[in-house]
Amino acid sequence: MSRIGWDVGGAHLKRAVLGANGRLARVDIAPCALWQGLDRLEAALAGLPPVPDARSVVTMTGELVDLWPDRATGVAALGAALAARLGAGTLFYAGPSGFVGAADLAAYAGAIASANWHATAQALARLVPAGLLADMGSTTTDLVPFADGAVRALAYTDAARLVAGELVYTGIARTSVMALAPALPFRGAWVPLMAEHFATTADVWRLLGELPEGADLHPAADGGAKTEEASARRLLRMVGQDLAPDGIEEARALAAATAEAQFALLARGLERVLAASGLPQDAPLLGAGVGRGLMARLAARAGRPYLDAGALLAGGAAFAGAAADCAPAVAVARLALS
Repeated sequence: MSRIGWDVGGAHLKRAVLGANGRLARVDIAPCALWQGLDRLEAALAGLPPVPDARSVVTMTGELVDLWPDRATGVAALGAALAARLGAGTLFYAGPSGFVGAADLAAYAGAIASANWHATAQALARLVPAGLLADMGSTTTDLVPFADGAVRALAYTDAARLVAGELVYTGIARTSVMALAPALPFRGAWVPLMAEHFATTADVWRLLGELPEGADLHPAADGGAKTEEASARRLLRMVGQDLAPDGIEEARALAAATAEAQFALLARGLERVLAASGLPQDAPLLGAGVGRGLMARLAARAGRPYLDAGALLAGGAAFAGAAADCAPAVAVARLALS
């Protein structure tokens, strides 16, 4: 029987299919604006080609969206919807507690909620003696140490992980630029940023020519085009400027300053987590997520080796890129086989 690993996020649905031989057979990702309604999940599921004779295992972060009053309600609603669609035998990842069935969702809601980072780190801990998962997605970045076959994170819940620095709420595509810094250098002055959702990090990295393919699956901040010109227009609005006919280079300079502000947030987070981790100096960073290119730079800045988590999780070069983009889905499927 095939095994399907699902990572149900608030913005994307990710799926990894392991064949009956345990090899990765396909990886899929689909936009899923879950905050707009549970029907978005149903539409995303329906849009994926069916996999016959498969059993599903699920990890999630989608319970966090404001569709529900609290995470426990979100876990219950998502779990019920997924079990109904994927089958009564669907299992849910509950971190250190392992996998549980739909009947145990309420009892394990706290462990199931936003546990996808734990699945990836645990899967990698079985492949590498010691290291730090650095998973940068479209919205957030996870910095998770592991060693001796176990996750060594100081915190587990989103709230505690934010305090510990192991969850840095910044991503390669969906983060509002106003969240990165109070002011940025522009035309020789430090200009306070407008507190408006005018531009996102997708605009920043697009202008720099470094936005990974497939990273920006949702509408732009203004619902407009995803071109350099449109990104420049959106980004310049952050400092109260319009795009002039010759203003692309000026916008690129602002994008570079914005990128540096984001990188500084990540570097401070990594420094903090490494200081508390007790990892040996030669323990590598293992990059995952659509923003893993930036994680490779983080490793270089920290003087650490860098490994591609996708190649490890995929078991080779085939599907390595897709496995890195959808690491929790692949990881939870592999954990369910062991």
